[in-house]
Amino acid sequence: MKSLTIEVLKNEAREFSVLEGRHHEPSLYGVNDGKSIGTYIEQKFQEYLQAEEYQLDSGNAASGIDLPGLNVDIKTTSVRQPQSSCPFRSARQKIYGLGYHILLFVYRKEDDSRERTSTLKIYRAVFIHAERTADYQLTSAIRDIVENDGNTNDLVACFQDRHLPVDDITAQSLAEEILGNLPALGFLTISNALQWRLQYNRAIQRSGTQAGLECLHMEDVDT
Repeated sequence: MKSLTIEVLKNEAREFSVLEGRHHEPSLYGVNDGKSIGTYIEQKFQEYLQAEEYQLDSGNAASGIDLPGLNVDIKTTSVRQPQSSCPFRSARQKIYGLGYHILLFVYRKEDDSRERTSTLKIYRAVFIHAERTADYQLTSAIRDIVENDGNTNDLVACFQDRHLPVDDITAQSLAEEILGNLPALGFLTISNALQWRLQYNRAIQRSGTQAGLECLHMEDVDT
């Protein structure tokens, strides 16, 4: 079995994106459920890696991500509404990131009514580094406060204004941590909920132009 590294994973994601865009899949004809399509792509990519004889450290319930050995989660979303969900662990994720990298496949589904088959065109494949998986608006505001000599009170007020789900003690602790460890600018939009709701428009648009947002594959698709 071959060793799977981050760089190898990126290269294989690029190749898979090209191949998948040429594949016709009758079982997906007429299927519009995003979850089903996402599961299809994610499983097929892992099967592709296994067929290439890479040793996979498959996801499990404890880790909650697809490739824990590489600290990578695979996400798939439609180009028309690029979003997904992930488990809420702590409000800190919105500031310092989810704690893992995201390999994002953004697809557009095309049905062929004559052949009764479907093609999933991979519009973008993006590798989002872990430190960039935080919330854009919150990290932007935090960085502005710190760069303008803000203090813990200013940061706690920012958390309150943005309804960050933390109690007073946790808010104070986070504010103190931020003054000693300024978070990177995130590029996701993360909605407060029992499950984080992740929106990827900004990450997709800026992929290839910002550090930590690597565009692995790009296809011109009229959306």
